[in-house]
Amino acid sequence: MVRTDRIPNPGFPPERLRVTDLDPKKEKQAERTISALFFLSIVGSVLAVAAYILFPIDELDPGSIRLNNMFLGIGITLGLLGVGIGAVHWSKALMHGHELVEQRHPTRGSDESRERAVEIFSEANAESGFTRRTLVRNSLIGAVVATPIPAIALFRDLAPAEDPVALLKHTMWEAGTRLARDPSGTPIKASEVTIGSAFHVIPEGLAELESHRLEEKAKAAVLLMRLPVDELNEDPAKADWSYDGIVAYSKICTHVGCPVALYEQQTHHLLCPCHQSQFDVANHCEVIFGPAARPLPQLPITVDEEGYLVAQSDFTEPVGPSFWERAL
Repeated sequence: MVRTDRIPNPGFPPERLRVTDLDPKKEKQAERTISALFFLSIVGSVLAVAAYILFPIDELDPGSIRLNNMFLGIGITLGLLGVGIGAVHWSKALMHGHELVEQRHPTRGSDESRERAVEIFSEANAESGFTRRTLVRNSLIGAVVATPIPAIALFRDLAPAEDPVALLKHTMWEAGTRLARDPSGTPIKASEVTIGSAFHVIPEGLAELESHRLEEKAKAAVLLMRLPVDELNEDPAKADWSYDGIVAYSKICTHVGCPVALYEQQTHHLLCPCHQSQFDVANHCEVIFGPAARPLPQLPITVDEEGYLVAQSDFTEPVGPSFWERAL
């Protein structure tokens, strides 16, 4: 049966020509505008890198952070908006705007359809003017190439400027440095450390550092405890690293660097709250539970003439996560 009441396909409405389709001068003007946007993107990307270098961040000057963020943000914004707005304006003003329908077909088309696909690509190239409009094309390529440059500069600067092994192997501790309370910086006398007590310790003079104060504290933080001498099972090679049952160990967990801050005075165990690694202070802080791979480094200590606790030297091994010393 042949249906006679089927609604005929109305087709597409007539194409509405744009100003650039009717006036060659407007078309050339749009082309220059698009190229200018692409060149603006290039300038913005270069400006972001220049701002990152010309306005470095000084940790002692909060205003430097504001200037760095402002000019860096302006450059990246121009770089991204320029290429984005330029591409949209190109498609709106210069590429053909007529509607079309692409019929569905099997995954592998016939030879005729494949040949037609090649023709469509050729027509798209002709309609977009990608090959013909060299100014737009080359400025677009330049903008796309320049846009990732700020990201490359930023991510490159995340890498350590110096050898991290050497930086992590040494801390502020040295012979004669007094042990001080954290955060007040008050020196600690041996007589003030009672059995069962625990002190969070930093090197004396840390607060006077003009730069890298937090970095130095992160490496040099120490826990100080006093145990009954008869319960302290010391390594014979480190027997003189303690003083009358007072021992000092790095506060930085050897798993992933979390602060080991919980001390159980009855069992003499230290607990890292991040991943539950436990260390036995009575047995040179060996690992008794958890993912930590090695004992906490011990800081050799003694007392000075005034009775204050002082370091005998720096740590003799790198502090923190175990992977830090693999390159040693």
